[in-house]
Amino acid sequence: MFTTRALRQAAAHAERTPMIKFLGPRSIPSSVDHTPKPHPESPSGKLPADFAKSGNSHTSFSTYRDHAQQHGPLQKSIRSGQGIGSVPAAALGDITPPKGVFFDTSELPARFQRAPIDWAEIEAVESGGAPAWN
Repeated sequence: MFTTRALRQAAAHAERTPMIKFLGPRSIPSSVDHTPKPHPESPSGKLPADFAKSGNSHTSFSTYRDHAQQHGPLQKSIRSGQGIGSVPAAALGDITPPKGVFFDTSELPARFQRAPIDWAEIEAVESGGAPAWN
């Protein structure tokens, strides 16, 4: 009846050593070299010749983010001195999709739209597949 209590008391008084061995306190390295290096498994062991000329002009993440594209320019709708949403959507440009791109399934050609469900199929689903007794 009191087995759980007895086991808990025994466990509390038992000498227990964890199986995980920790190395010590974590410390942040004072200097980290961020210069580009080739991958250790690279067949040539060196960076491509045009690596520095490939347009990689970003010196920090914030300069990269200023030029990043994610569904449109990130900085286009946020202008300095103005809050988010202060620019009307019409000023951001045209949103019509290019030819062959559709935003909704109802805009697709008829052969790609969903087939209508007939009443017999609805009845079969609602009855769980059992035959309808009339």
